[in-house]
Amino acid sequence: MSLYARRPLAFMLLACGLALPATMAESAPLPELRPTVLTATTGRVTKKATTRRHRRRVRRAPPPGGVYARHAVVLDPTTDEILYEKNAGVSVPIASLSKLMTNLVFLEQQPNLDREVEVKREDIYGAGKTHLRVSETLALRDLLHMSLMCSDNAATRVLVRESGLAPEDFLARMNRKAVELGLARTRFVEFTGLDERNVSTAADCARLLRAAAENPTIQTITTTRSYEFYGRYRSRNRPHAVYNTNRLLYGRYEIRGGKTGFISEAGYCLATWVHTQSRDMIAVVLGAPTPATRFADVVRLVQKTSTPSTPQPN
Repeated sequence: MSLYARRPLAFMLLACGLALPATMAESAPLPELRPTVLTATTGRVTKKATTRRHRRRVRRAPPPGGVYARHAVVLDPTTDEILYEKNAGVSVPIASLSKLMTNLVFLEQQPNLDREVEVKREDIYGAGKTHLRVSETLALRDLLHMSLMCSDNAATRVLVRESGLAPEDFLARMNRKAVELGLARTRFVEFTGLDERNVSTAADCARLLRAAAENPTIQTITTTRSYEFYGRYRSRNRPHAVYNTNRLLYGRYEIRGGKTGFISEAGYCLATWVHTQSRDMIAVVLGAPTPATRFADVVRLVQKTSTPSTPQPN
C-alpha cells in the first residue's frame, strides 16, 4: 500500500483514539473543577478555589470615653451646657476650623459678595491643593463657598487680601473676636489653619461654631452640599464645582452648620451643629486618627446625648 493510500486510514485511527477518552469521560463522574489563573508576574498556572472563606472583620470597640478622637465635646447651644467632654479644655492645633473665624471677621466688613477679584501668585504659593489659577477672576461669593465648603486655602487668602484690612489688622481682629466670644484658650497666628500655632480647645471651637452659624451666610454655605460657578481665566469662562467635606450633610441628621479640618499636627477635626427631634447640639472632635473616625465619633456622641436626661424617681 502506497504512502498516500495509508493516510485516510491513519486519520481514521487518530480520530477514534481521540473520541474514546471523551466518551469515557462523559460516562464517568466529573471531578470538581477549579478555574486556572495565569499569573501576570511569573506566567505560571495556578488553581484558584471557587469558594473563599470570608473573614468577618472585627471592629474594635471605642476606647473609654466613647470616641477615638483625643479631644471632644458636646455643647447645648441654647443653654451653653456641656453634655459630654473628653479633654475639652486642652488647647491644641485646630487646622481649618480656623476658617470659621476668618470668614466671620471677613463678613463683618460687610463686603459686596458679587464683586469680582483676581487671584494673585502669592495667594496660591504654599497654599496646598486649590481649584484656582493665577490671574483667574471670580466673585467673592464664590471664594467664600470654596473656603468654607472644601477648605481651599488660596481662596481664603484672597478673601483676607480683599477684605480692606491689612493682614496684621485682620489677624488682630480674629484674636479680638475670640476674646469677645469668651474663647479664652484660642489663638490665631494666620488665616487658613495651615500653621499648627492656630490653637483652641474643643469647648472653644463649639462656641466659635455657634457664633459663626448664627451668621445666615455662613450657615447657608456650610450646609450646602455642592456648589457650581464660573471663573474668568484668559478671556474664557472656567467652570468650577465644589463639594462640602462634611459627610454628615449626606446622612440622616439635620445639620445647621459645620466645618472640617486637617493637618498632621492636628489630626482630623470636625465641628458640626446637629438638630434632632429632642434638642440641638454642637459636637466637636479634635485629633481623630482617620477621616472617617471623626464622623463616626460625632454620630456616637449625638446618639449618646440626643435624649435629654430625665430625673430618676425617688
